[in-house]
Amino acid sequence: MKTNKFKVTMTAAMASLLLLTTACSSGNSSSGAAEGGKEEVTITFRSSGSEDTLTKYFKSGLIEKFESENPDIKINIAPVLASEGDYTSKIVLQMKSPDTAPDIVAEDTSVIKSDAAAGYLEPLDTQVAGWSDWQDKFIQNLKAGVTGEDGKIYGVPATSDTRGIWYNKELLAEAGIAVPFKPASWEEVLDAARIIKDKLPGVTPLNMIVGKSSGEGVTMQTLEMLLYGTNDTLYNNDTKKWVVSSTGLLDSFKFIDQVFNVDKTGPTMQVALNGQAGSIAFQQLFPQGKLAMAVDGSWAGSTWFENGAAPIENVADKMGFAPFPTQNGQEPGAITMSGGWAWSIPAQAQNKEAAWKFVEFLMNQENATARVVAEGNLSPRSDSVEVEGYTDRTFTAEAQALLNVAQFRPANDQYATVSAQLQSIVESVASGKLTPEDAVKQLQDNVTRSLGEDKVEVK
Repeated sequence: MKTNKFKVTMTAAMASLLLLTTACSSGNSSSGAAEGGKEEVTITFRSSGSEDTLTKYFKSGLIEKFESENPDIKINIAPVLASEGDYTSKIVLQMKSPDTAPDIVAEDTSVIKSDAAAGYLEPLDTQVAGWSDWQDKFIQNLKAGVTGEDGKIYGVPATSDTRGIWYNKELLAEAGIAVPFKPASWEEVLDAARIIKDKLPGVTPLNMIVGKSSGEGVTMQTLEMLLYGTNDTLYNNDTKKWVVSSTGLLDSFKFIDQVFNVDKTGPTMQVALNGQAGSIAFQQLFPQGKLAMAVDGSWAGSTWFENGAAPIENVADKMGFAPFPTQNGQEPGAITMSGGWAWSIPAQAQNKEAAWKFVEFLMNQENATARVVAEGNLSPRSDSVEVEGYTDRTFTAEAQALLNVAQFRPANDQYATVSAQLQSIVESVASGKLTPEDAVKQLQDNVTRSLGEDKVEVK
């Protein structure tokens, strides 16, 4: 049953909000005592510019409400206008000194572990232990994304996303494939693509992001979606080493090879290697009825909404979002990679107690849910589904359910090096330049050479 109504207006087109699958900050901080003896809490996050939805969210009456309930605290927002990479660098510089550290900082969950290990973040175990919402209302899987290698909590998840199989219901039905589409294994995904190729000439059966010009999308949306559905991972958390050769890696490369070179059910290389492959798929091929399935993120479907880049009339009747299965249907049956942002408190922050009060306020059911609706993201709170307007958004219920099987990218400062190698190798496999076996060997050789033999292992 729906229980709450938003006090924050749903703003900005979902498509433009794709640019804001982020919420982070920066700018010089002036934490400390404010005028009138109030404690000043500075919150930093990444801004995309004047139309920044997160800034609008804070200015919608949210801060005024908190300050009225906490008259001894003044909230100062300090958005940083920067790219994601530049933002990460800037906040690290800020967090090094108590003179510049904000009291609350938006952290990409992919860097929390490394920032925590470097000593930039305050552990929040004591705070969350006394917060009943943390125990009962936050999705358990997402807590892994804010847990440091020392097992301590370094942030509160604020936004999230998932990945799965987008599909055209009409095309699948025309090919004789049952809708809703619920593949139980990799082989069922491949079989569906083969059937579509055979029965629907002119339709691309399956799109996957494989061109290295698409960057992290190759690693996260394709390689890791496959790998984490096997019995292997990219990083061994016990040994603290990168797994550069495993059965799971080989099978993942074989799946990509099967799609692009054996079955030839993927897009042409002209499309696949284009840096805008995702946009081509969702803004052109899907709306034109020329693409049947695509492995991509939960945000991508907003492209088809009324105010999106490529609207599709009656989109919920025509398009679907299915879980990507584990390799052989083994538990938990489906897999998704998840990202998102969290609120953290820097170790050098001056007003940590007041900062935590504001974090709790931001992440209560009403405020946390209002934010993700405004941005078009998914909520880390399990009870957001009770809030009016949340799961009413098309495809949200399906995407939200996948958070229960979410996995996260390895979060340390070596990940970028490994990911770059994977992006290049995946492209080479898809384009037929490397066999799956050679791909594993090249990954092992390249990562070992880059990071050293003491940082890698073979399974």
